[in-house]
Amino acid sequence: MSKKEQTQSSSEFKVKGLLVEKGVRVSHRPHMDELSSRGYGVPDGKEMLLTFYEALYLLDKQMLEIETEKGKNIDFQTLVQCYERVNENAWAGYLVYRDLRSRGYVVREGFGTKVDFRVYERGDYSKDTAKYLIISVQEGKPISIEDLTRSLTESLSLKKELVLAVINRRGETVYYSVSELTLK
Repeated sequence: MSKKEQTQSSSEFKVKGLLVEKGVRVSHRPHMDELSSRGYGVPDGKEMLLTFYEALYLLDKQMLEIETEKGKNIDFQTLVQCYERVNENAWAGYLVYRDLRSRGYVVREGFGTKVDFRVYERGDYSKDTAKYLIISVQEGKPISIEDLTRSLTESLSLKKELVLAVINRRGETVYYSVSELTLK
């Protein structure tokens, strides 16, 4: 997508959100429907809750404006700081999310102890279950073999492919497929 097309699509669709403890709340029904159809947010009563990484992505794409309850605008850096208060791996998580979204995948929140994201094959969102489970780590930060084994066992039981997303020192994401090795 060219810069011009990107600017046109973001100017056509602009959402207003309210910063809350768990992310960003959107309450305008047409915006909620549009976001949901694009694979963003989860219903929260009569409103929708965007995770911090979804809000960061949409803010970066100029598709979202965020305010506090007092009406103060929230910028990208402030939102990153809010995210880091609840998740020490916030920046790595956002970089992986942004990279996967830019590649055309729909990315949803993970589950379990270490799984950060569920990723749907292109065009499969709302038609099929997620194909991949993603664990994001920063290069140089250790991950225990027990955690990795537990996540692999969980992904195999769900018939999903486990992928380790490593953020290198330059901020690039490298993906590694994790599989079981049986020696005979």
